[in-house]
Amino acid sequence: MTTPLFRDDPYLERAEGRVVEVGDGWVVLDQALLYAAGGGQPGDTGSLMLADGTQLPVTDAQYGDDREVIRLMVAAPPPVGTVVTQHLDFARRLRLMRMHTALHLLSVALPFPVTGGQIGADGSRLDFDMPESPDKDALTATVQEMIDGDHAVTTEWITDAELDANPDLVKTMKVKPPRGSGRVRLVRIGDVDLQPCGGTHVATTGEIGRVAVTKIEKKGRQNRRVRLQLVD
Repeated sequence: MTTPLFRDDPYLERAEGRVVEVGDGWVVLDQALLYAAGGGQPGDTGSLMLADGTQLPVTDAQYGDDREVIRLMVAAPPPVGTVVTQHLDFARRLRLMRMHTALHLLSVALPFPVTGGQIGADGSRLDFDMPESPDKDALTATVQEMIDGDHAVTTEWITDAELDANPDLVKTMKVKPPRGSGRVRLVRIGDVDLQPCGGTHVATTGEIGRVAVTKIEKKGRQNRRVRLQLVD
C-alpha cells in the first residue's frame, strides 16, 4: 500500500521513497509524492533521483488496479529495495491546484449537477446539466469575487454512512467519491463550499489569482460545457 504524501501536504516538493514493486515501465514506492490521476485531475510529473545523482524522469502517476498503490511511470525503473529521492514538478502542480480550486468555486457559481470535467494546467472545464448558457463575463465576475475573498481551503473526513446521510454533498453525477475504506475526504472552502474530493488544492482561494470563463458550449439539450482559464 502506498502512502499518499500529497494528500496531507500538497506543497511538499521533495521526499524519499523505497521501491517496493517494479513493472514494465512503472515503479511503486512505499510513499508517493506525486499525485495519481483521478477525479479529472491528471497525474503529476517529476523525477526520481538515485544515490549516484542519476535522474529518472517520471512522466505520469496512476493508481494500480486496486487503488491501493500508486505507479510512477519510469522508462527504466530501479530494482526493488532502492531508496530514491522524489522530485515534483511543482510549477505544474501549483497550476493544477489553482485550477482545481477554481473549478470548485465554479460549481458554486453554477449550482447545477456536474456531468463531467477535466483539469488542465492551461485550461479546465466543467460540464453542467443546465438548460441555458450563462453570461461569460458575469460568471467570471462571480467566480473572481469568491477568489478575491481569500477563503481558507481545508480538508476533513466523514464516514461513508455520513456521506450517505448527506447526498447533496456530491455534485458530480458520473464521478463518485471513492468508497470502501470507510471514510471519505471532503474539501472545504471557507463557508462557500464543501464537497468530496481527493485532489490537491491551494491553501487559500487568493492563491488562484485571476481567472476567465473563456467559452460556454452547448453539448446537448441540457448540457453546457464551461471552460475556465488562469489569466496570470
